[in-house]
Amino acid sequence: MRSVYVLTHPEATHHVDRVVGGWHDSQLTPAGIRAAVAIAEALRAAIPDGAEVEVISSDLRRTRRTAEETAQAFGVATIEDRRLRERSYGEAEGRPQEWLDQRFVPPPAVGDRMGHDVRVPGAETTMAFAQRIYAAMNEILRRPCDNQIIVTHGGALTFVLACWIGMPIESLGYVSFPVPAGSITTLREDDRFHSRQVVRLGDTSHL
Repeated sequence: MRSVYVLTHPEATHHVDRVVGGWHDSQLTPAGIRAAVAIAEALRAAIPDGAEVEVISSDLRRTRRTAEETAQAFGVATIEDRRLRERSYGEAEGRPQEWLDQRFVPPPAVGDRMGHDVRVPGAETTMAFAQRIYAAMNEILRRPCDNQIIVTHGGALTFVLACWIGMPIESLGYVSFPVPAGSITTLREDDRFHSRQVVRLGDTSHL
């Protein structure tokens, strides 16, 4: 039985400063660090002693710090993968959220939602974002490890789950799995049928 635990980083400085996250390299707040410790403790209690574990994380500071707590709890090193970053918002990153809100053009209700240009220079399209996450996930899932812990971002989690359940990228235009910051999503694949389950989505009972 393969288990995959997908973590979204807890509170970071861009949350409290009301600036755009994306690839802006914000840090965890003191509350975020406490939450990262709680996440690590919850996973340590959930995964049996001696089980094989690997921790794979986005390379931004807020996710790396979250991953470090969990990696230390299991005595393993964190594997960094920049493809697990949040969506890039280009020139908006690090600016006030209001700056982005005034310029951002949402995708149309009908039409090319995946390739839609949000009118922010340097921002990723949904297609580019999804392709990046799928490339990371396909490589992660080829790794022969029974317990994988993936540390990523709220926006990225939607495409982590979509890849897990085998949704074609072309079908992602309307999909969304919103979860809270600091949450744990639990995924399992059984050994006989290789069916992939979403056991628990966005759990925050550890906080």
